[in-house]
Amino acid sequence: MTGTAARPPYGRGSLGIEVADRSTSLAPPSEKASFGNEVDFYGKPVLGSQGLNQVGFHVFQTGENISYGGPTNMPNITFEINPNLAAAPATTYSSLVWLPAASPVTNAWSGYLDATTTGTWFLTGNAGTVTGCNLATPCPFPLLKSALNDGGAQPTIYTAAVGKGRDNMWIGAVDGLRINGTIYDFEAAGVRTRRAS
Repeated sequence: MTGTAARPPYGRGSLGIEVADRSTSLAPPSEKASFGNEVDFYGKPVLGSQGLNQVGFHVFQTGENISYGGPTNMPNITFEINPNLAAAPATTYSSLVWLPAASPVTNAWSGYLDATTTGTWFLTGNAGTVTGCNLATPCPFPLLKSALNDGGAQPTIYTAAVGKGRDNMWIGAVDGLRINGTIYDFEAAGVRTRRAS
């Protein structure tokens, strides 16, 4: 792809993600890739005015990726969290994962995909079981936040990442990851931060 459709939404670079199918000895045998931050988000709240209120990214989705796993064969955003659920006080770890809806365009950069209003979210492990927002029954973002707000201590973030899980082959790119008021612009020399307008 060349021309304006191939230009990332920010700068000149983007975060390329490639995972292969049937390439490991695991079950399922697909690869997993994650690119994230284990420092800057540690201890930050999930809920409330200082919590996760703006999340999303731009994606370069290809027709081949759709042929590998359907229109929702997309990368995700994952926050490792302490869910602090009153209903499961011993559960101190879960992955909070956004599953995007299908990209509105293929073989071109999408507009901003807002994870707070599109797609669904789930929690891994016991937190998913307790809240009902698990991989089998993912929830819209407002319902997920309500399920986490069960009267226990406020859930907190450990890490944040963009990635692709062990389901289908995917070769594409992400740019302009937004977490609240900051946009992360992936460039060859590193990640630049921009203030969201």
